[in-house]
Amino acid sequence: MLHYEGSLWLTDGARRWGGVDRVELLAQIGATGSITAAAKAVGMSYKGAWDAVETMNNLAGEALVLRSTGGRGGGGATLTPRAERLIASFRAIEAEHRRFVDRLATLGEDASDDLHLLRRFTMRTSARNQLAGTIRHVAGGAVNDTVQIELNGGATVVATVTRDSTASLGLAAGRPVIVLVKASWVILALPDDRLRVSAANRLPGTVRRIVPGAVNSEVSIGLDGGGSMTAIVTREAVNGLALAEGSAVLTVFDASAVILGVTD
Repeated sequence: MLHYEGSLWLTDGARRWGGVDRVELLAQIGATGSITAAAKAVGMSYKGAWDAVETMNNLAGEALVLRSTGGRGGGGATLTPRAERLIASFRAIEAEHRRFVDRLATLGEDASDDLHLLRRFTMRTSARNQLAGTIRHVAGGAVNDTVQIELNGGATVVATVTRDSTASLGLAAGRPVIVLVKASWVILALPDDRLRVSAANRLPGTVRRIVPGAVNSEVSIGLDGGGSMTAIVTREAVNGLALAEGSAVLTVFDASAVILGVTD
């Protein structure tokens, strides 16, 4: 059965204004009359709580919390009518958001797949090559782990990551990941059964486009299993390999050149 969770944040253009954590801080200030007590209730430091209050005051353009004197441990704090209205509005929006999230569970597996795809679209990275796949196996090592990923097109990519990365990203068999490879890390070679290289990854494909530059050229390759990769190589390499649109090539890159990303 599908299970969806979601969190609500309010934004103003490119700025993230606040979400459930900040609203809960305001609510606790209203309930306790103290920033110190409210910070403790929501698991924040006093400084972190006061910084959050000041940020909200600044973004609101008016005071949301009024602080009385009395020192760090003393004094009190009260909410303004604007803050109380904000909390009530957020609670109403949150309830609607919850109903929306619950509704997603009734839409079926196709909708779930589409939502996961949309989430991938939001990821921003400097790596030119981004390929979606699923982890098939993780082999643990003393320092680094070897992760085998099956791309959506069926090809296999191997990545070497630290054990800390495996733990922090929750890498395990069956977990969807994004394979990231910088274009400058991709080596191009001609298909040859006798080709022997130390790089773990060799994906066959066909040259789709070559964009020449003064020194380097950008080569776009359509992978045989689906998807594409881009390589940045010298113009001499393009000429030496006689690359042209339609040429069969191998994209070669080491396991250590693969960065793995997750979207949750």
